[in-house]
Amino acid sequence: MDHWSALALASAVFAALLLGTAAFLLVLLRRERQRSRKIASAVDSDWINLLRESPISLTIINSDGIVENISSQLLPMLGTSSDRVFGLHFRDIVHADSAGQAASLFARTLSGEKCVADVKLLRSDGAAIEAHVETSPYMREGAIAGIVVFTQDQSDQKRSMERIRYMAYYDDMTGLPNRRFFMNRLTERLHAAAQSVTRVAVWYMDIDRFKLVNASYGRDYGDMLLLQVAERLTRWFPDSTNIARVEGDEFVGMFDDFERDDQAIARIEGVTKQFEAPFELGGVTVHVTVSVGLATCGSEYPDANVLLKQADTALHRLKENGRNGCLLYDPAFEHTAINKLTLQHELMEAMSRRQFLLYYQPQYDLRSGRLVGFEALIRWRHPERGMVPPSHFIPAAEESGLIMTLGDWVLFEACRQNRAWQRAGLPSYPISVNLSIRQFAQPNLVGRIAEILDETGLAAPYLKLEITESIAMDVERATAILESLSDLGVGISVDDFGTGYSSFSYLKRLPIDCLKIDRSFVRDIHQDPNDRAIVAAIIAMAHNLQIGVIAEGVETEEQVRFLQQHACDEMQGYYGSPPLPAEEAGTMLGRDHGLAIAGLDNDNAAAL
Repeated sequence: MDHWSALALASAVFAALLLGTAAFLLVLLRRERQRSRKIASAVDSDWINLLRESPISLTIINSDGIVENISSQLLPMLGTSSDRVFGLHFRDIVHADSAGQAASLFARTLSGEKCVADVKLLRSDGAAIEAHVETSPYMREGAIAGIVVFTQDQSDQKRSMERIRYMAYYDDMTGLPNRRFFMNRLTERLHAAAQSVTRVAVWYMDIDRFKLVNASYGRDYGDMLLLQVAERLTRWFPDSTNIARVEGDEFVGMFDDFERDDQAIARIEGVTKQFEAPFELGGVTVHVTVSVGLATCGSEYPDANVLLKQADTALHRLKENGRNGCLLYDPAFEHTAINKLTLQHELMEAMSRRQFLLYYQPQYDLRSGRLVGFEALIRWRHPERGMVPPSHFIPAAEESGLIMTLGDWVLFEACRQNRAWQRAGLPSYPISVNLSIRQFAQPNLVGRIAEILDETGLAAPYLKLEITESIAMDVERATAILESLSDLGVGISVDDFGTGYSSFSYLKRLPIDCLKIDRSFVRDIHQDPNDRAIVAAIIAMAHNLQIGVIAEGVETEEQVRFLQQHACDEMQGYYGSPPLPAEEAGTMLGRDHGLAIAGLDNDNAAAL
């Protein structure tokens, strides 16, 4: 074989080897590709399953805007199933309010940008869903094939935030704004008023004797009352954002539609008239009144806290001098709080140092002039101010809670003194003792009175308790307590009749022995025809109900004659005798104690 033939043969063999190797490599490559496709398919399948079962709300949207895949976590939020979502354009699951925003996010993300935004999605029932979304490009084989959307439902979070805000600025019971909201709004109102030179008024109101409602019926009834009070306030002041419940039974508000203080007062008087009608609480009818303090500002605008404090100060001043009304703030009230604290401190010291004592005012029969009993009246022998009358310190004792201790002492001391007179051989007469509302509300009242009678040795008929009309607000409870006291043998009188609770229905239900006509009606009986008519009507009504009548504050013969003409049973006042210390009252008992009154001479009075 020549050289060229050998070279050709070698070339043919080499070519055959190359072709065989290439064929082998192609077979290997084909097998590898098939294996890779299987692996890729398995990976894709795993990714899809992972996506659908992911606890994170994910959505894959291709470059045409079509939903390719979505996690099951997101489906309940959209209110639909995966079958209904696949193949939809993203615009179909976006609320119309966010359509433009969603299109912008889609375009920006397809260009390679990562985006964050709050959008509204569309539920299958048409409702809007507040959502927070984050988008990222979706890569496939090195190119952007669509976008991945991470979604978080904001609805629950927003509801939680709204609830937190509500709790921070609104009263949960009445739905009215609370103190924080009101103070913010008042600050804004005062700032605006300073720019426009507008007058602003702030009022501070509480429900008179609200604690008695709670004590009588329970807190559920008290809550019902607060809801109805809020309703009446919003009826009078339609813009409820200008009213707030600050705490307990206290409400505040503001208005600026007035020019003069008397117009502001008239507006508040209109508020108080809203409470003239009774309240229906679970089938129980309750009458309540309200007290309102008012503060106004004009050319000089104080801090919101200062203006509210002024209204509160006016309210407290009103309650010290009576309730059921409105009082405009006066700068002179500023000393009240300091004086009150000082007085309460002195009262505590007076109790520990035994500075209190009782005076006894005689009570007389108007037909015979004969002594029929005494009323025990507390006095305070102050080391610097001398003898202090109860009107100067009883309100402070009630507010501080000292009235319970003080009232208990008065009951005990009156019974002890009366029994001491009896043991000394002096004539026996009943002694009347005033009972405060707070004393009447204590759960063991009947037991405590029985205990005092037992400790002092005084028979029950020689003790009379004087209650106020307001105690009869809760007729059921008052009836039960007064019947127990009556069974004990204690007498019951209604003090200051005609000045308090306006319903007379309790007179026929409660075991009352006597009505005491308030001195305010007796004082002008000889010159005011209205007072004469009131007194005559009270006497006639009481007698028709088989109830006795005693007039207090009797000072003149004209008053005595009028009371006799209308058959009033008894009287007390300076016409008969001023209140006497225990020693002088004992001396009176030891001598002839008849009284010469109009129509009777001394001899006849003594004989009777």
